[in-house]
Amino acid sequence: MPSTATLGWEQSADACHPTVADHLPNEVVTCLTNARFLHLATCTNNVPHVSLMNYTYLPSHPFPQSTTTQLPSGPTIIMTSNPSSKKTLNLLQNPNVSILVHDWVSSRPPNSMSGNDRERSPTGGPRSSLAAMLMQMNSTAVSSNSITMNGEAVVLEAGSEEEKWCKEQHVANNTFEDGDSTGLGRGSVDGTGDSGKGAYIEGENVRVVVVKIKGGRISDWKGNVSDWALRGSGESVQSAVGVNGT
Repeated sequence: MPSTATLGWEQSADACHPTVADHLPNEVVTCLTNARFLHLATCTNNVPHVSLMNYTYLPSHPFPQSTTTQLPSGPTIIMTSNPSSKKTLNLLQNPNVSILVHDWVSSRPPNSMSGNDRERSPTGGPRSSLAAMLMQMNSTAVSSNSITMNGEAVVLEAGSEEEKWCKEQHVANNTFEDGDSTGLGRGSVDGTGDSGKGAYIEGENVRVVVVKIKGGRISDWKGNVSDWALRGSGESVQSAVGVNGT
């Protein structure tokens, strides 16, 4: 480990430029609004698990806050999960989660060790100048922020009004026009044309999971880091660093 930080690094073991606010930072809202997927990290018995998830970001919901509602106040993330999946079983034992979402999409470019037999997806002939330009855009101009968040997850009661409403929002948010079904946008990743919506979102037995966002960390492509927490969430900026590091 070098004795001095490399240019572009920020000393991030402790809270960096911490803020506590009543609303999410603009960078977080932009990323959650535009990203296609997120990574959901769960853990039980010190064994971590990570999943790539379709999701829906909601700044608020119409349900009044009471002791009977299952939905948390404030900004919320909706996901669906197979009831017998590892992540669902983890959530039922430990509701504390970490989330990673970013605004860049890129494919690893060839390097000096790649060789000509390296498998790429999708396969094909030499890349056109347009494809090369788009890949460069994906790797640079589109790249800006990586957001890690702490949250508390709830698996909604099957058949409840909250579950029905959240599922409707989630289905609508993950139903895309044909023109948006390319790999560069919110498109198909499984060859079915619906990005897995039929199996992973609209399935009869899927469970709806909602995550209350508490705080997190913003890291940009220059290596700058800033930590934040939502007021009233029970999360301190320092505790956010304890889970989500850079």
